[in-house]
Amino acid sequence: MFGKGYRATSIGLLLIVTIVAFEAMSVVTAMPIVVESLDGMAYYAWPFSAFMVANLLGMVLAGEVSDRLGPAKPMLAGLATFAAGLLIAGTATTMAQLVAGRLVQGFGGGVLIVVMYVMIGAGYPAELHPRVFGLTAIGWVMPGLIGPVVAGTLAEHAHWRLVFLGLLPLVAVGAVLIVPGLRRSGSRDRGDAGPPAVSGTYRGGTAARWPFALLAGVGVVLLQLAGERLDAVAVPLAVLGVVAVVVSVRVLLPVGTAAARSGLPTVVLMRGLAAGSFFAVDTLVPLTLSSVHGWSAVGAGLPLTFGALGWSSASWLQGRYPKLPRSVVVSTGMAAVGIACASMAVIAWVPGSAWVAFPAWIFGGLGMGLVMPSLAVLLLEFSTDADRGRNSASLQISDALLSSLTIGFGGVLVAAATAGTFGLSTAFGVIDLVMVGVAVVGILVAPRLRRSAAPNLRRRASTGAG
Repeated sequence: MFGKGYRATSIGLLLIVTIVAFEAMSVVTAMPIVVESLDGMAYYAWPFSAFMVANLLGMVLAGEVSDRLGPAKPMLAGLATFAAGLLIAGTATTMAQLVAGRLVQGFGGGVLIVVMYVMIGAGYPAELHPRVFGLTAIGWVMPGLIGPVVAGTLAEHAHWRLVFLGLLPLVAVGAVLIVPGLRRSGSRDRGDAGPPAVSGTYRGGTAARWPFALLAGVGVVLLQLAGERLDAVAVPLAVLGVVAVVVSVRVLLPVGTAAARSGLPTVVLMRGLAAGSFFAVDTLVPLTLSSVHGWSAVGAGLPLTFGALGWSSASWLQGRYPKLPRSVVVSTGMAAVGIACASMAVIAWVPGSAWVAFPAWIFGGLGMGLVMPSLAVLLLEFSTDADRGRNSASLQISDALLSSLTIGFGGVLVAAATAGTFGLSTAFGVIDLVMVGVAVVGILVAPRLRRSAAPNLRRRASTGAG
């Protein structure tokens, strides 16, 4: 992937992924200072909610447009939109402008993440896909090591605007580097030929899906609002949120996803199960160590750094052995995630066990490093030029929705514990064990990734895809 003809594109992809990931992680650190300077503490959650809703919309539209035109035009549009969002947010003088900037950022980021999958599928040979996805996984992980520290330092000792504006030159560099790859992957402008033919994988055929992306985003926001309240209003909010999510995913995800139908539906489902189980616990690791075991903020956050190192190491490792059965790699990774979550339950309930967080989260990171690139490789195996964008969008939507729901579930239990319903250690332990159950579901359905691989590969060969 760093050979002649691919070097600039690979570096450009890594840079773009790193920029998007850095912004996603660093904003969380800088946001308290940002909203305080803009006198907007009452609207603290709005920049995050705006980003998430727009992110889902960008994913869906990018998938549809990429299938029509190829990755070149959507990629350039996504870069321009993301840069515009950075500029708007970085120059904000009011909370309204900040929210608008985050909205534009979220849309651009959603476009970029999906189009990168399409570009990798169209611009790299199949034998390089495991290594390229391992590279992009590292691009996501490394900002987790330095993003919060850099963002906090900039916000406290320079200016919070640099968290946004400081990335603009890097976006420009990434755009220049990636142009050769865009030319190689080609632009399939269909002119007046209409939309590409889409099989019965999705409900609604070729009908526009963006309204359902908005509905899904609104549903998640309603569920988050319900989780923040422990009163009678929370119940109708939660019901409306669940209905909105259920209705939207029936259109946004492949038919058979909930039933783990072999092939693409299982790939999409597995992405959500992996992200949901890991990140629901990941967000609570520092809180568990600080509130239950009395660790300092710095010490409580260190296991996450070790987990990021494990993730990047496993991402590199799986790329070195592309012929390993992906279903086996995925099930092994999910087992590692399950063991890590179970270990955190022990830490929540057993005094003196806090040190276990370090090996546990290294193990969890290793598991995710095996799972995430492998699912990306399988997605491309089960896709053609006509549906690669839509399938890539479904993968990202599954990740975003299920992780939002499991993190929200954790938030509800923590809020109840804070209100005195039960102890914090009880809340943490229950969350951890529920996520062990989610990981076990992933282990059980992982073999379905393997059974339909041959038919899908024959389908791709017959269509000349890949």
